[in-house]
Amino acid sequence: MKIGRIGLSVFAVCAAIVLGAAIDDPKDSLAEIVIESTEPTGAKVEKNDNCIIDYSGAANGYINVKYLESTSKTIKSQVTGPTGATYTYTIRKSRYEVLPLTEGNGTYKVTVLKNVSGNSYATVISASFSASMQNEFQPYIRPNQYVDYKASTKCVKKAESLCKKATTDLAKVKKVYKWVIKYFKYDYNKAKTVKAGYLPVLDTIYKKKKGICFDYAATMTAMLRSQGVPVKLVIGYTGSEYHAWINVYSRKKGWITGAIYIAGNKWKLMDPTFASTGNSSKTVMKYINNVKNYKAKYSY
Repeated sequence: MKIGRIGLSVFAVCAAIVLGAAIDDPKDSLAEIVIESTEPTGAKVEKNDNCIIDYSGAANGYINVKYLESTSKTIKSQVTGPTGATYTYTIRKSRYEVLPLTEGNGTYKVTVLKNVSGNSYATVISASFSASMQNEFQPYIRPNQYVDYKASTKCVKKAESLCKKATTDLAKVKKVYKWVIKYFKYDYNKAKTVKAGYLPVLDTIYKKKKGICFDYAATMTAMLRSQGVPVKLVIGYTGSEYHAWINVYSRKKGWITGAIYIAGNKWKLMDPTFASTGNSSKTVMKYINNVKNYKAKYSY
């Protein structure tokens, strides 16, 4: 089979990030690190000599894929959900990759492919299974390939420190948001040179305090998820260009799509990437304040 522009074109994505925030009922919520499991259990698997697809975690919104064969060829995995949307991932060798199931309950098909030449790929293994998740938040409360973190990850530890006195989810969102836009700088050189298939390494990003939009989004997503807040990392379009943003769940409002800035009781749309690089621009603020400019395509 042939695969054209397979995977995420990160260069195209690096134009913007939007932060969606949740207005929740006030409640006591201690700042503690929450890392939901993504371990493969081996209870439900499809495997051969070259690859393992472990879908034991489907009820919790994830699967694990591991490629066993020693090869220099590129390995991809395509996950097609019940809506018909297909997500494509690059599979690194000799490690379990955590892939989220973000298309809801229903039948999923997972195919692992090996590059033959050019854009041609051959199927290594495939598996079909039904996912009945405990709730809609399962894919959005745990680590995955795009948002890869653990309890010792530096931004996760920072989120714990920042949210120490936060008693609501809203307060956690505000703390994380304000910290990121204050201390992170946009990496223009990286934006020009980054290659397709790039995955953020959160500890490296934290150390440099510098990154592209994907780095901003992955960092904030990890920080908030590790504080027990359901977050979607969304890839979509503004006009004809790819963008990345995040949405946060509110018990009152449901999933809130859009960027926010908190000033007292007033909430305004704000883009963290633009806010940290030039938030005085009226043209930029007018653009990012219009939710209609953003159209979601994938969520992770």
